[in-house]
Amino acid sequence: MEPERLFSFQWHPNAVDPAQDYSNESMTLVEFTLEDAEGGTLLTVVESGFDGIPVARRAAALKGNDQGWSEQLTAIEEYLRRHS
Repeated sequence: MEPERLFSFQWHPNAVDPAQDYSNESMTLVEFTLEDAEGGTLLTVVESGFDGIPVARRAAALKGNDQGWSEQLTAIEEYLRRHS
């Protein structure tokens, strides 16, 4: 973490089966970066490392994350509209 510039974390995307042990799988890296931009601040969200997810789970992880990040970024936009 770099305050006011970068927040990142690693996780096991789409690790939803409580009977499965995901601890030996690679994790993806999620990075939130803030940059000064004309008229405000630019937020960039990047998730990398999907090539390390087992092939059998990769498509579901990508699909779930695409939907999830779309929802999260929409929520951020709505929050900023209400509080700007």
